[in-house]
Amino acid sequence: MTLTRSNQDLSFQVRNISSNSSSIKVPEMEIPQSNAPSVAASDAPVMFGGAESSSLRVLLGNVDEAPNNATMARFHDEIVNRRLGIACSLFRSLRAKHAPTADHCLRVAMRCSIFGTLLQLPESDLQNLEIAALLHDIGKIGVPDSILCKPGSLSEDETDIMNSQWEQALTILSAACFEDDVLQIIRCCQYSFDPPQRVSHPIREALPIGARILKIADAFDAMTTDHVYRRAMPLERAVAELFRFAGSQFDPELVREFANFSAQAEAEVNLRVSDRWLKGMSPEASNSLWQLKEPLFTRHGTGSPESVFQQKLLDAMQDGVVFVDSKLRILVWNRGAERLTGIAPGGVYEKVWDPAILKMRDKDGNLLKEKNCPVRSCIETSGQSLRRVIICPDGREHRPVDVHVIPVCDERGRCHGATMLIHDVSSEASLEERVQDLHEQATTDPLTGVANRAEFDRVHRSMVDNSLASGNFCSIVICDIDRFKSINDEYGHQAGDEALKSFASLLQRSCRQGDLVARYGGEEFVLLYPNCDNAGAVRRAEEIRRELSQTAQLALNGKCMTSSFGVTELQLGDTPETMLRRADRALYQAKDGGRNRVVQLGAGFLQEQYQESQSSWIRWMTTRRNKENSLERTLIANVPVPLLAEKIRGFISDHHAEIIQISEDQVSMHVQTRRASSILGQNDDSPDITLVVELSLREQVQRDDDERRTGSRTLIDVKIRPRRSRDKRVNDSRPHHVLASLRSYLIAQEYHGKT
Repeated sequence: MTLTRSNQDLSFQVRNISSNSSSIKVPEMEIPQSNAPSVAASDAPVMFGGAESSSLRVLLGNVDEAPNNATMARFHDEIVNRRLGIACSLFRSLRAKHAPTADHCLRVAMRCSIFGTLLQLPESDLQNLEIAALLHDIGKIGVPDSILCKPGSLSEDETDIMNSQWEQALTILSAACFEDDVLQIIRCCQYSFDPPQRVSHPIREALPIGARILKIADAFDAMTTDHVYRRAMPLERAVAELFRFAGSQFDPELVREFANFSAQAEAEVNLRVSDRWLKGMSPEASNSLWQLKEPLFTRHGTGSPESVFQQKLLDAMQDGVVFVDSKLRILVWNRGAERLTGIAPGGVYEKVWDPAILKMRDKDGNLLKEKNCPVRSCIETSGQSLRRVIICPDGREHRPVDVHVIPVCDERGRCHGATMLIHDVSSEASLEERVQDLHEQATTDPLTGVANRAEFDRVHRSMVDNSLASGNFCSIVICDIDRFKSINDEYGHQAGDEALKSFASLLQRSCRQGDLVARYGGEEFVLLYPNCDNAGAVRRAEEIRRELSQTAQLALNGKCMTSSFGVTELQLGDTPETMLRRADRALYQAKDGGRNRVVQLGAGFLQEQYQESQSSWIRWMTTRRNKENSLERTLIANVPVPLLAEKIRGFISDHHAEIIQISEDQVSMHVQTRRASSILGQNDDSPDITLVVELSLREQVQRDDDERRTGSRTLIDVKIRPRRSRDKRVNDSRPHHVLASLRSYLIAQEYHGKT
């Protein structure tokens, strides 16, 4: 088996980079028999959606539709049944014990299947790898729930119990599996690639390739998935961790190959594996490894206690909650609604909703007509609304309330009714309402009702300042409607306006409290997510993308429209401008990659780097004066030079840097900077300063005691100085700010000469 890798030097990958981010195209690394995008660098796009498969479409109807939990469960059951045959009962037992572990095994098996195909494994080895990956955690059936679901760190005794799951897995499988190679893969997966001499394990050459592949895929999925005890890492951080432990925990050659392939999103992996498992696997082949036992298939009953919990929640709410079906019949009227209106649920159940029931009036005191009813409008347009009205139920005083009406739509966009939330706001003063109205007029886009660009600029700068000062996460998403000009040309500008309003309404519905949706210009919108990292922002953007792509638009004669998304998270050294440019570059890559997809760039906010930077700022501020406003540092990154080149490209693009000299392992550039007011707490009114940034890269090969190569990392010598001599006397933080940004882009640490 031959492994391939990309060996472009720094000069080839960085030369002729324009400061205009829209002109940059990131080259893809070569992957055998695959069109998967590159991912090993911080600027490699992470793509979601946009793939097709006839077999998956049979199960889900349309891959762009957002499948519900029941649909995805049926799909997962089908492919597991086809792959494991009569042994699928083992997998279902694991799911019944701990569903997140079962989902983890399925994701790992799918990635192992695609990765093994790319490596051209023999068919028998590939099948053994798939089965081992699906069942490698089956031993966790014997681990107590208190350990599996513990939110904190495990004690020493708990760790021993968790590690015993490997032996339990072998005990369970050995009673049913006739293929020793499957057991060998699981047995060897617990061993490191090159462990300390004191640890007893098979020799390195005896570790089957399936075990080495499974160990990498298992670690990668664990790092990129949210757990009760740890947040998910950004994809690029996880890849960097794999490189960090290449040669000790993992096979370094396989890590390099896996980095090229790891960008494939879960949806794309599902599609490709479904073709292999659903079409290429016969029941006879799947059952051949197992004892002939009839599987027991059961269905979950419908009599779950969920309805009881929902009713208790509704009754405990202080706000009024009303459910109305598509024919405006009242289905639910909770106790909060009874307290606010004095009307018992029995008096309105299954009656047709009408504003006259509560004698609803607008802010001017006029009774709401049927045509102005927010509930009727919500059901007809499938758009949510939030209005302040006055209710005057019989025998009660006038009471101002906020009425929030939310449509209830299925995956095909059909509206089945609406949920109305009634919140009492009688304690608020009318003066505050008028001030709020004036504020909304100054900060709201008149067409779509979301924030305008001026409000976005203000909130974005404040969010960046607060996050850099506190070390909290924050993310930004830029999106626009695909081929919007063709909508105007084909359906007219009025239809285009309706499409913009529909898109803005969808973005608003997806927001949490504290988020911001703004119209940036034309058909382009931005979303600000405080306290949200890359993984969370990508997940939310993907949900919006799917819902939009399957929602019929009345203004487009029932056709659907799509949108592309660029996602990034604040990282150390960022300014609002560099963060926005990186998100815009991600949007450009989504457009360039075929539209209707989500692309994420940037490594995110690393807490350890933030803590180091705080001590660095304190040392700089206590010094008060520097003889020269310049610095020299050596950084170290756990990735080889070709992968760092892509990260440097992103830094150059987002900072509008100008390359002044470049060679095979060196690059010099000019970076124009402003005072970092967010860190020093000073006004951002000082003149711009151009800094000269010089980078020298040295790849350091790591070898074991037998002089065999186990991995590589890169040392980066960084020199930063002002371009003009007179600026050297200015004592401020800008060189340190640029250095912090470089560290974030390169996912690097300061090097102090220790190996």
